[in-house]
Amino acid sequence: MLRVDFRTDAYLRDPAVSLAKLRAAGPIVKVHFPIVGETWITTTNDLAVRVLKDNDTFTMRQNGKVAGQRWWMPPSLRTLTLNMLSMDEPDHTRLRGIVDEAFRRRAILDMEPRIFALADELAAELFAEGKPADLVERYARKLPLSVICELLGLPRADRPRFIAWANSLTRLSGMLSFVKMIAGLGSMKRYLEGRLRIARDTGGEGLIAELVRVEQEGGRISSDEMVAMVFLLLGAGSETTTHLISGSVYELTKDPALRDWLEADWGRVNLAIEEFLRFVAPVQFTKPRIVRTDIDLGGARLKQGDKIMAMLAAANMDPDANQHPEKLDLARKPNHHLSFGTGIHFCLGHQLARIEGKCALEALFKRWPKLQLAVPPDQVRWRPRPGLRAIEKLPVAIQMQ
Repeated sequence: MLRVDFRTDAYLRDPAVSLAKLRAAGPIVKVHFPIVGETWITTTNDLAVRVLKDNDTFTMRQNGKVAGQRWWMPPSLRTLTLNMLSMDEPDHTRLRGIVDEAFRRRAILDMEPRIFALADELAAELFAEGKPADLVERYARKLPLSVICELLGLPRADRPRFIAWANSLTRLSGMLSFVKMIAGLGSMKRYLEGRLRIARDTGGEGLIAELVRVEQEGGRISSDEMVAMVFLLLGAGSETTTHLISGSVYELTKDPALRDWLEADWGRVNLAIEEFLRFVAPVQFTKPRIVRTDIDLGGARLKQGDKIMAMLAAANMDPDANQHPEKLDLARKPNHHLSFGTGIHFCLGHQLARIEGKCALEALFKRWPKLQLAVPPDQVRWRPRPGLRAIEKLPVAIQMQ
């Protein structure tokens, strides 16, 4: 078993070096992963795709329990695992169909002007509390949370409290922070249950109301599954996009030539976002799966009951999938990244994440075209959270003429 710590600053600052060493050890290797424990991880694009698409061999559940779930986890956390990301068929399709229909009714692509307006408002306020500004807290985190609050249809008066809860969930880096996070889950769960009751009684606007309407039209979903669904939309719709935005801004301010290239033609932003998704790779791993039967995979013998995780970051840095993957190439085309996964669990919010990412960059750099890092790049620190590549703080300033 390889000893690899995916939480170190050295790994998070430059994953390509460590990932090349992992791949040299084989297309699949066994490691110890925090909370999950001993698990196999893939190091190539091909094996990651195979694991994510082979639902007959690799299951999300074992004896009805989510892979990686531990006996000591409290009921509030177990309830929140009842979402489609932790479901096999046929439950996955049942839940995915409900939220797909709700998303169609919200017309995500039509939200782009509103998302850009929110980004522009936040960009204008970036330095309102002084310079330098922490781009993570003052911009990259605020935009996705503002968007998801509007998308869910939460009352404006409730949003500060909801955002505070959401922020408390982002500090997960070890067991102590995990315990603190659990303490706040109960309050958030009760709040979401309340919003669902209001939507059932009085209807309303927003994705919560749409989910309830789909439910009332015959969609089969339990009360706990509904709460887990809304919680999933919060987590998947905000935290990962926060770090896509901050990671992208970090790369653009670290290399002003890239910033200037993008600012010269904002028609290039869609290409750039695909490359940032590949290179920044906020989501490093998929959820763990359980091996249903003994199998030879990538030259290793996996036994029934073993855990396995597809490493998306390694797939994105596989030279067989993308030429010179260690190079950030904003004009890369084609771009074979797995940042949204693949198979039945392909990310539901991929359109929203892409729109938020491009609106965030365009609004920010149109407002502050010479934005720069306020510290040397090697002083930027990464959050030691396994499985998530996230900048802790990103101090930025306005370039002096």
